[in-house]
Amino acid sequence: MRFIRWFLGKLILLANAIFAPKGIQRSPEAQALVDAKAKNLSLYQFEACPFCVKVRRAMKRQSVHFELRDAKNNAEHRQALQQGGGKVKVPCLRIEEDGQTRWLYESSDIVAYLEKEFA
Repeated sequence: MRFIRWFLGKLILLANAIFAPKGIQRSPEAQALVDAKAKNLSLYQFEACPFCVKVRRAMKRQSVHFELRDAKNNAEHRQALQQGGGKVKVPCLRIEEDGQTRWLYESSDIVAYLEKEFA
């Protein structure tokens, strides 16, 4: 079973690399504003998780870049996700606004947030 999961994960990553979406083209000033806004975001994820791939593709489509945190292989990130978000479930978007931290689970909710904030 472990081999099947590994193989399917690699297949998902290969398909994602081959069919990668194109990002939005912005002026340097507009992209700088997007980058500044995204500075307070981080995505807890597993590399080959299909729902995490869905979120990373949405990030690429919106040309938004923020920290990706590997909650599978990095014990520190896994513990932060457990303590802050309450559960080890990916993808999870950590949003820091006005001194508050919000944890957004569910890939569809994260994609909707990215489209609303960065489209």
